[in-house]
Formats: sequence, C-alpha cells, structure tokens
Amino acid sequence: MNRTRSHAPWYRQPLFWLGSFILIASLAGCVWMIVMAARYPDPPLDTGSQQMFRMPLDGATAPASSR
Repeated sequence: MNRTRSHAPWYRQPLFWLGSFILIASLAGCVWMIVMAARYPDPPLDTGSQQMFRMPLDGATAPASSR
C-alpha cells in the first residue's frame, strides 16, 4: 500500500482555514448574542395571574399553626 501524503505546510490546508473561520464566527456570534441580551433585556409579561406553572410568583405566606 502506497500512501501519498501532502507535504504542504499547515497554513496551506484549506480545511484548516475553513474550520478556523467557522469556529471564530460561532464564538463571535455567541459573544454578540450575550452582549445583545445584556443590552436589551426582555420586559416582564403581564400574564394576568400571580402563578406560573401552578407555582406562586410571590413569596408563599406561612400557614397559621394551631397550637
């Protein structure tokens, strides 16, 4: 079996540059989304009730104990 290998340096490999570009673009996109989320927070929604998923949104009041 005769294996031919490319003896070109690492910086001449197009897959290296494509992979590097995709990695850097995805990291930049993540940072951009974090910055935008911090800059423009979502306003609270008026749902008309004080419960979400049957859980009260306010602190629960302690029941009166009968001793």
